[in-house]
Amino acid sequence: MTQKKFKIFIDFDGTISKIDIGEAVFEQFGDKEKVDRIIKNLLEDKITAKECWIALCETAQIPNKAALDNFIDSIEIDRTFHNLINYCKENNFDYYVLSDGFDYYIDRIFLRENLTHIPYFSNKLTIDEDIRLIPFFPYIDENCLSSANCKRNHVINHSGDDDFTVYIGDGNSDKSTVEFCDFIFAKHDLLRYCEKERITFFPYNNFDDVITRLETLKTKKRLKKRHRAELKRREAYLVE
Repeated sequence: MTQKKFKIFIDFDGTISKIDIGEAVFEQFGDKEKVDRIIKNLLEDKITAKECWIALCETAQIPNKAALDNFIDSIEIDRTFHNLINYCKENNFDYYVLSDGFDYYIDRIFLRENLTHIPYFSNKLTIDEDIRLIPFFPYIDENCLSSANCKRNHVINHSGDDDFTVYIGDGNSDKSTVEFCDFIFAKHDLLRYCEKERITFFPYNNFDDVITRLETLKTKKRLKKRHRAELKRREAYLVE
């Protein structure tokens, strides 16, 4: 039997990390009232993700770099993420982390967790001499309003016609991307979005749930791709 080719795409904030680090940093070091208002505007589609990040960075008042690093170091990841990575390696599944957050904290957490080998795409963040946060958006796409790092493009660019695409996420930055994926694992806001838009998904609590479902999918004799996702990918290829 020919082995099925799965491409696994994983959100970071609130999916790998136990909390949304991007949001938590600004709640910790910014004006909470302003932060809440900015995020509310994003969720109500009044501003784009890029505009949201720029506005949030302007609210941050970090006393020194060590304070930021210490805060990041206090944040835990879902320990079952290690299990998923090991499972993907054992089955030769390609995997990518797609984050609308920032490389600054992802690099730090992956180093701590001995996961620096994981390929990922995210926005970039630097800290200038005055301890101001300066965001950069190398993967911006004007058609991806809910994610400054256009996750959809990464899914399309790193999968082919023979691949079954899998997306694992939890929030606002994932909602347009899942429309291009065959198998979706959703919780929290992403779950509610999938229900609202009638997008087929699997609910999950942690990555062990994902592994269990993937084990079932890979042994199915006739595994079908999600038709709506195939059409979306085809449309995107034509635009490209």
